[in-house]
Amino acid sequence: MAKLKIGVLGTGGIATERHIPAFKHVKEAEITAVMDVNEERAREVAEKFGVKNVCKSLDEMLEKVDALLITTPNKFHAPAAVQALNAGIHVMCEKPMALNTKECEEMVDAAEKAGKTLLIAYHYRFMKEARAAKRIIDSGEIGQPLVIRIKAMRRRKVPGWGVFTNRDLQGGGALIDYGCHLLDLAMWLTGNPKPYEVSGTTFNHLSMQKDIVNEWGTINPATFEVEDHATAFIRLENGAVVMLETSWAANIPHDEETISISGTEGGIEVFPLRVNKSQHGVLINSDISWIPEEKPFAILQAEHFVSCCLGESSPLTSPRESMFVSSIIDSVYESAKIGRSVQIKR
Repeated sequence: MAKLKIGVLGTGGIATERHIPAFKHVKEAEITAVMDVNEERAREVAEKFGVKNVCKSLDEMLEKVDALLITTPNKFHAPAAVQALNAGIHVMCEKPMALNTKECEEMVDAAEKAGKTLLIAYHYRFMKEARAAKRIIDSGEIGQPLVIRIKAMRRRKVPGWGVFTNRDLQGGGALIDYGCHLLDLAMWLTGNPKPYEVSGTTFNHLSMQKDIVNEWGTINPATFEVEDHATAFIRLENGAVVMLETSWAANIPHDEETISISGTEGGIEVFPLRVNKSQHGVLINSDISWIPEEKPFAILQAEHFVSCCLGESSPLTSPRESMFVSSIIDSVYESAKIGRSVQIKR
């Protein structure tokens, strides 16, 4: 059987350090083309990974591939995805789905009209802890989720490379870049309940200081346009609530990345995985001592995308679920701007 031909749009670190190496492990697929605004960079990547074609335009690339991997700045996600889908090409797009919900809707419409796969690369869903937590929750172990706590916190790790602090190209900072991962995962774990009201606040005080201590490169306060810290309280249609905090630059003892869910029958924590219950007249905290891991999450995600393109699976991260995540992010930013809670249009 002929291999699925995949083109890569954007040859930055996320493409070369995660996605291209992962697809190298998928026997049913082959990276056959790359493209970047920096053509020299694209040629270097093509030579390193043995890719045959370096394209100068997206039109040229779409004539050579069956599927497109989008790893560009966020501003270009929607235009590239819509163009590819309209051309009958499957799409895997890095998170977040797009700059805003309106662009997400355009992507969903294009995918549904074309009948092609659109997978958003929320890779946390493929982690072994996340998959085990999903099995536990779906079994009814914790009952109905009531309170969902999300922490995606870094002490002083503002990305000092690329365009992460450029609002026009990225749409935001810590929330849209990092917090979105844990937000998406929490929504998936709890059955993707729809949000209807959001109250949010954003900050950028630390990154606007002179001579900031930062582990991930040099930050220029004069060109820092996004938030480095965000908080939100989210009400869901099923009666549950979400408390979210995410930061690139918090004055905390150490990085903290976790989801904690309190349910009617018990609770669960992810990263590390633990189940908390009351049984036999006592309180029990059950640490999970071992979780089988078939393959690294990046390879599982790449295999899943190819399986979807071949009609063997449906996207684990459905476009509409990813759009709901973006609608929450939009609402957090809007709430922070106007200083009060906002309703999410349904």
